[in-house]
Amino acid sequence: MVVEIDGSILEGGGQILRSAVAFAAVLGKEMVMTKIRAKRTNPGLRPQHLHGILAIKQLTNASVKGAHVGSTRIEFAPERRKGGEIRVDIGTAGSITLILQAVMIVAPFCDYSVKAKVIGGTNVAWSPPIDYLQRVFLPRLRQMQYMGTIELEKRGYYPRGGGSVNAVLHTIHKLTSLTLSETREPSKVSGISYCGSLPRHVAERQAKAAIEKLSEAEVEVGKIQVEHAKDTFSPGSGVCLWTEQDDNRIIGSDGLGRRGLRAEKVGEQVAIDLLREYNTNAPVDLHQADMLIPYLALAEGSSFIPISNLTLHTVTNIHVVEQFIDTKFEVKGEIGAPATIAVKGVGLTGVAASPESSPNEQ
Repeated sequence: MVVEIDGSILEGGGQILRSAVAFAAVLGKEMVMTKIRAKRTNPGLRPQHLHGILAIKQLTNASVKGAHVGSTRIEFAPERRKGGEIRVDIGTAGSITLILQAVMIVAPFCDYSVKAKVIGGTNVAWSPPIDYLQRVFLPRLRQMQYMGTIELEKRGYYPRGGGSVNAVLHTIHKLTSLTLSETREPSKVSGISYCGSLPRHVAERQAKAAIEKLSEAEVEVGKIQVEHAKDTFSPGSGVCLWTEQDDNRIIGSDGLGRRGLRAEKVGEQVAIDLLREYNTNAPVDLHQADMLIPYLALAEGSSFIPISNLTLHTVTNIHVVEQFIDTKFEVKGEIGAPATIAVKGVGLTGVAASPESSPNEQ
């Protein structure tokens, strides 16, 4: 049976495409999507969306129709979750992390570990920075027995990109469920302030402002690393903060610098955003919530997570996932407010081949 997805539903953006293609690949189901990104000012596939589809095509020997920039309809028919090595060069500052979001869903259930090199934007607008995937999302997934590493080789900023990331994502037998609780226990906050092709003091000022704002709120501050690179393709800067030493609450916030915005304002705002999440006592922040949905659905057993803010992105991801599997999420709360999410996962089984094996070695 072919799963038909309307790309204009709810949030109506690229997330619907990424989730649908990834789930079609994981479950071996044919999928047709129409009205792709219909609610955007430039509807249809952009380069980063196209390369995300092509990455999953490489992993699954899929047959794909309509895969070109501007397309508002695609047909996707996976053959086999084989895994192996892939290289994705977006050619622009398109988001590396959004491509990894889709690849990371498929990889654990492939025949062989996935080694992915992705070139593009590592820290760009409208997507999580690579630091968030490394410091917040991947540690959370490891609690579900997910195995993998994400290595930053070079940062890439808008408009030229040129960043590079290497991901190694291992096969597993099954993901385990996730049960979290609200907490009032204090957490240490650490982070990174970075800049490229800009004076080092930009990153230093961002870090100082973030530390000052966190300290005002009497939050324990760990190390805020300052990173300065001279040779990025385009200039850029930003901050990412996260909690650590807490297995229950793993949350983060991030922000980018831009022309006309003082470095101090960047650091201060990221700290304010983290404090907003921190003060809800929820163990899952609003961005992590929608990213976790596919994994909760595929895991074995019942999961329960309190989240800081129910977003339309999360509701949309739940809707897409429910089109592919016979399970229902129970959401208590309203959009724009704290909520809880519960679901009994389907317990999808992976082959759990040797982490070091690849198709070329067999």
